[in-house]
Amino acid sequence: MTSHERIKRMFEHRDADRVPITDSPWQGTLARWKKEGMPADADWRDYFDVDKIETIGVDVSPRYEKKVIEETADYVISTTEYGITLKNFKVPDSTPEFLEYKVNTPERWAEAKARMTVSRDRIDWDFLKKNYPVWKSEGRWIEGLFWFGFDVLHSWMVGTETVLIAMLEEPEWFTDMVGTFLDNTIALYDMVWDEGYHFDSIFWYDDMGYKNRTFFSNDLYADLLQPLHKKAIDWAHNHGIKAHLHSCGDVMTRVPQLVDIGLDALNPIEIKAGMDLKALKRDYGSKLVFHGGANALLLDKMDQILPYIDEMVPIVKENGGYIFSSDHSIPNAVSLDNYRQIVEAVKRVGKY
Repeated sequence: MTSHERIKRMFEHRDADRVPITDSPWQGTLARWKKEGMPADADWRDYFDVDKIETIGVDVSPRYEKKVIEETADYVISTTEYGITLKNFKVPDSTPEFLEYKVNTPERWAEAKARMTVSRDRIDWDFLKKNYPVWKSEGRWIEGLFWFGFDVLHSWMVGTETVLIAMLEEPEWFTDMVGTFLDNTIALYDMVWDEGYHFDSIFWYDDMGYKNRTFFSNDLYADLLQPLHKKAIDWAHNHGIKAHLHSCGDVMTRVPQLVDIGLDALNPIEIKAGMDLKALKRDYGSKLVFHGGANALLLDKMDQILPYIDEMVPIVKENGGYIFSSDHSIPNAVSLDNYRQIVEAVKRVGKY
């Protein structure tokens, strides 16, 4: 089976030849694997014979100037198209330090919004022309990356504290920001679709939880964000495709609300944050595809991750509806042999 055929069957809640396997290795992980024997020019997905999901993206940023402010042997301080000043460390796989958010008031947002005009040059047509035919001919799953939501604002534009306060004290500002990002995203994907570049699902990042908690209540979600999530899901369904949400952290209490608005798939099922994959499969297995659920902290511990795979995968693969991956990404503690054993184990117990 191709990746497209295999993943399509998961969304149809049907058996395939095996469960699909996807993931996101860190750059340091890829560098390690090459040192340990993976060919330098290899696509890691081909090397391990796992599934391929490809992504179409569009630019919905305010297009602020991107420039380097300072560079040393250890770090680079620069600005982004979203108006953030970042300190990126040169140590592989490090996390950037967020120094300043330009768009931190309704007035600043109004300035940014005026810059977010929809135009065809916000789509990389050359990239699509070159890669889309290959993806289709090789049977890869193709997703359109939607860019909107709480996560986009608090991580990449406005800042966590400012956004959370706005949700309580200036909700119209919050919904205007999220709604503008979504409307512009939809307008650009309408252009992509009308040009004949069709895809299989939309995928969007909206981390709404952390360890054992959500960032905001279910009532606040229902009032402010759920209608916008539903608008994105409705767009997907009106185009005959699926809606796939990535929401890190413990969002167990939010799953019923996501099911109510027609979400098709949830990722990454972050076990280390408190998600319960068995309970999710039991309660929502006929309605949701679960993508993830392998604790990334255990991927280098074969005595723990392999028994987990042996126990969990046969349960969650029943009647389709499961895509195997880590519950976020593959860290550089995972050796080439570690991951080979993981893939072999999933293929063995994930057969239908």
